[in-house]
Amino acid sequence: MRTVLVAAGLLLGALVASSAAAREDSLRFERHGRLVREIPLAELREECHETEVVVERDPYYGRRKRFLACPLAQVFALGFGVPPGALGEANVFLRARDGYVKPAPAALLAEPGGYLAFADAERVRGGDPGFEPIDRRQVDPGPFYLVWTGAAQADPHRHPWPYQLTAIEIAPFEARFPHTAPVGEPADSAAWRGFAIFRRECVACHAVNGEGGSVGPELNVPRSIVEYRPAEQIAAFVRDPQSFRYTSMPANRHLSDADLEGLVAYFRAMSQRKHDPRAPGSHETR
Repeated sequence: MRTVLVAAGLLLGALVASSAAAREDSLRFERHGRLVREIPLAELREECHETEVVVERDPYYGRRKRFLACPLAQVFALGFGVPPGALGEANVFLRARDGYVKPAPAALLAEPGGYLAFADAERVRGGDPGFEPIDRRQVDPGPFYLVWTGAAQADPHRHPWPYQLTAIEIAPFEARFPHTAPVGEPADSAAWRGFAIFRRECVACHAVNGEGGSVGPELNVPRSIVEYRPAEQIAAFVRDPQSFRYTSMPANRHLSDADLEGLVAYFRAMSQRKHDPRAPGSHETR
């Protein structure tokens, strides 16, 4: 029996390793825009404590899933030399292949329960070392998918769940996205409250002034969303996009009316602070 188990384990490892070799998957670790280390999947699996984890209800698959994964804190330490808990509230960007850029405080990433998945355990057992297609778009979530095993960590509005993850960067939000803030507005204004919501909920997919994610549309240049959509429509769409059209944008029913009013106030403020890196005569590049 022991021989059979060992052989099965070797087979699983060979399947994942052969897949990694074919795709040459790797994870980049950057600090302030500079490469610190790039670790191929095969090397990452050798250095981390690879394990099989169970997610009772994956928010994108909508059901129980099992993954082959490495503990996130350990992966972080391998790439940067320190675990995320040592960085406190430092900002970390999680960048995906499709243009998704999720900011998160290092302290959140230090929570127990975070894992970097590199294979779907059920598919590996069936001879397929890849992932099951994910989300409405049915895309391959590889090379890496950040998952959480805690029941209180299943909400992607509170904990980041990026798939197609290719890079982790430590950098101040203000340094990487300096033209997204409503500078000049009163500190206690609705615009600043809206900026906090944009930073937490929207910037992963959407850009303002060319800074942010590129999964969804740019929201400020060349025309601000408030210049062609009524405020009530913007708020309604953010709260329940599926009621307008079939889209991968998630619902945001957790946002209050005051939150949505703040978000619209932020868009209005930024419509007066346009900075278009693609405008004629601009020498800036993204």
